[in-house]
Amino acid sequence: MYPLFILCIFTWKFEQVGEDEFGYMLADILKENNVNYEGMRFDPGARTALAFVTLKADGEREFMFYRNPSADMLLEEAELDLDIIRKAKIFHYGSISLITEPCKSAHIAAARAAKDAGVILSYDPNLRLPLWPSEESAREGILSIWDTADIIKISKEEISFLTKGEDPYDDNVVRKLFHPTLKLLVVTEGPDGCRYYTKVSH
Repeated sequence: MYPLFILCIFTWKFEQVGEDEFGYMLADILKENNVNYEGMRFDPGARTALAFVTLKADGEREFMFYRNPSADMLLEEAELDLDIIRKAKIFHYGSISLITEPCKSAHIAAARAAKDAGVILSYDPNLRLPLWPSEESAREGILSIWDTADIIKISKEEISFLTKGEDPYDDNVVRKLFHPTLKLLVVTEGPDGCRYYTKVSH
């Protein structure tokens, strides 16, 4: 769900949404499902981001985004509640928050605080090219935090993108993305399930 800035799995959800009906609806959903949402921030000056997803005839998804700017893009490092982040079991994040400031600096600071506290870092690049200035900036941005993650979830399309067109079904290609401190690399394949790589299988 794209308005979400940071997800601390099993423990907390940390995000900035707009002070609007959609933002409050997301907070209510968390509350109804017994998720601690005390880390949420409500920005009175920006809307909660929207992403419309359509399914094309060939089964591929197509995305259209409304975030100009949205509340998640405006989260600042000073607004982070680091105590909440340090208490998480798994700190999960994507790459969209790396596109612009100030949320880029907030993202990096939050991940650093989690890492220093011994929290497991889980990364889903979640490539959305229309949001990036260029393909190269997307590739550089996604890889800029690659080596800090303990767990990475990636699609076969993202493998092709990051390796500049190499075969995502080739284990040797996938292994190039396995960094020394990575514990688990999961490659999703839609209805066909997934492949996973560990240090042992690597």
